[in-house]
Amino acid sequence: MPGIYKKKFWPKQCVRKWRTDPCLKTAISIPAFLLFCEHPHVYTLGKSGAEAHLLADERLLKSIGATYYKINRGGDITYHGPGQLVGYPIFDLDHFFNDIHKYLRLLEEAIILTCADYGIKSGRIPGLTGVWLDEDDPIKARKICAFGVRCSRWVTMHGFAFNINNDLSYFNKIVPCGIPDKGVTSLQKELNREVNMEEVKAKVLLHMQSLFPFSVRSGMNEELPIASTPSSAKIPSSG
Repeated sequence: MPGIYKKKFWPKQCVRKWRTDPCLKTAISIPAFLLFCEHPHVYTLGKSGAEAHLLADERLLKSIGATYYKINRGGDITYHGPGQLVGYPIFDLDHFFNDIHKYLRLLEEAIILTCADYGIKSGRIPGLTGVWLDEDDPIKARKICAFGVRCSRWVTMHGFAFNINNDLSYFNKIVPCGIPDKGVTSLQKELNREVNMEEVKAKVLLHMQSLFPFSVRSGMNEELPIASTPSSAKIPSSG
């Protein structure tokens, strides 16, 4: 029964708020949330990544207003910045399914369906987690959404970075996701126009609801996540 929060409300704070707020604990029977945000310019390196994939030194990072952090998610190096939709699902998979591969495939599917809403065909490349355009063409293939997750006791952390209107030149300072022969793109670049971020959030949420068994319930205080109630939505099989 996930909730959704669209402001600054970080994972530990979400769980802490759920544990200490009787009203929230009554409304949401398990501490599950979906956070949407946009970060300032930052590069993050996953625990399995290579530092050599950061192509900028401290001086260059400072000149472009970016920071760099090593973090505990899976995957290699990526970029976050204004105009990019970052989603953090904090789900207790014991209440959904115990299959991290299925979880990743469903996250990808939510983005694939959102791209389709804008008339953009996207898909997967075997062995390369993410959502890609022209995925069957080794030369033209480009990533529009990156994923990096961590799961502890079946509780998910981290999530996805969906390029909407962000400045793609920041990706030139890294080897994105450690893949040297693939490019990146955004909805804005593909559509040749700026895209309404709130509209994208609504579409992603709608597809998340169709893929995971939850429905969102509105009407709570603005300072709290919006609670959700169980749904009978069918979970597609993994694979």
